[in-house]
Amino acid sequence: MAKAAVEPDQLQTELSAATPREIVGRSPGEILWRRFRKDKWAIGGIVVIVIIVILAVTAPLFAKWVGHPVAQSYVSDMTGVGPSFGAFGPSLGFPKGPTLHNAAGVFLFGADGTAHDLFIQVLYGAQTSLEVALSATVIEVILGVAFGIIAGFYGGKIDTLISRMCDIFFALPTLLLILGISAACGAQPPGQECLGGLLKPGKGLIIILIGFFSWPYLTRIIRGQVLSIREKEFIEAARSLGSSGRRIMVRDILPNVLAPIIVYSTLLIPTNILAEAGLSFLGLGVPPDVPSWGYQISQASSLYRTAWWTMVFPGVFLLLTTLAFNLVGDGLRDAFDPKTS
Repeated sequence: MAKAAVEPDQLQTELSAATPREIVGRSPGEILWRRFRKDKWAIGGIVVIVIIVILAVTAPLFAKWVGHPVAQSYVSDMTGVGPSFGAFGPSLGFPKGPTLHNAAGVFLFGADGTAHDLFIQVLYGAQTSLEVALSATVIEVILGVAFGIIAGFYGGKIDTLISRMCDIFFALPTLLLILGISAACGAQPPGQECLGGLLKPGKGLIIILIGFFSWPYLTRIIRGQVLSIREKEFIEAARSLGSSGRRIMVRDILPNVLAPIIVYSTLLIPTNILAEAGLSFLGLGVPPDVPSWGYQISQASSLYRTAWWTMVFPGVFLLLTTLAFNLVGDGLRDAFDPKTS
């Protein structure tokens, strides 16, 4: 039986449908984003982090909006700086729960026993937690990456020295040392701070302590990565072209270990947030006149039975922030290495 004739237009259509679509090249960044955006939990974590950062940055605007100036909101009554809501405590019956109508103003999250606006305190507490966590993470990353790359690249006695330094730090009771140093420096009278005034109580001391005692963990991770990378052909090619060791470490090795650095840094931030909150909860973190989620939860421990809001709101913000950073870190880990998902 003769086959039916095929029209030219129909033949062209069939050929077009059978032709494979053009292959579009994608950069490593595009491939990473395509993998990362499939993780809805990680995207949700980014949204939460952005919201908390915006709230922290705009805390002065919120303080002005609710009618509670900054000095009234988070400066301790004992400082004598500006008027304090604490003076209104007995007459207005503080602590008060969340309300939009109050003789002393609007209290979205309620007020604590000293009549300080908990909403403003929580927002400024976000500033403290993020500042301490991010600054300590920067110190950890700089020290950890530098020592890790040097140890892995040079090997030999340098690697042995750095590895033994890490072993010493791992053997130290880090938590007890941080508590002891923070307590000792805080107990010194004004003008006689630790190390001749080099270490002073406050956020700076907490940042230095957390960052200084935590870098060996990242060093071990980066060292292991560099030990395998330094044997690659492109490293040998760079050596044959006369590149110095410093140039090879910065131009060739560092870009190839960015993935573990980014992932581990993202997971370090919530750890440092919890470390600052824990120290402040024990009264060894930031000073009482600086807002902190840990200190707010500590103060609420004697009020939560009758004033639940004093513990719930700082606790919820602390939980959401650490959870969001952990979700983003897990998403980045899976995006950089899909085999682990």
